[in-house]
Amino acid sequence: QVKLQESGGGSVQPGRSLLLTCEGSGLPYSGIVMAWFRQAPGKEREGIGAIDLVFGYTLYADSVKGRFAISRHYTATTVYLQMDSLKPEDTAIYYCAAGKALEFSAGSYDYWGQGTQVTVSS
Repeated sequence: QVKLQESGGGSVQPGRSLLLTCEGSGLPYSGIVMAWFRQAPGKEREGIGAIDLVFGYTLYADSVKGRFAISRHYTATTVYLQMDSLKPEDTAIYYCAAGKALEFSAGSYDYWGQGTQVTVSS
């Protein structure tokens, strides 16, 4: 059974940091790409960071480039999203996803976590 479990969300003030973790298990294929998407109220889900677990290649959305960093655990199907200099517009539900292509098309990802809420507010 495939499972993606996000953790680390919460409420913070603008300018602060949060670290999200996604632990995956039961994934049925190798060459996995894991990504973070987010969805704010009334907006479409957008991809913000993705990483190839084999080679470590990464991809970022322009909206988070320079502020967020995605990384992987070398011995487990686990990825992290370090979010710095958070802004109110980063407020959203953040989802972890697993697939095979390093891109931000949601349809390319086969497995999804339940999501974790991030709220940035003063």
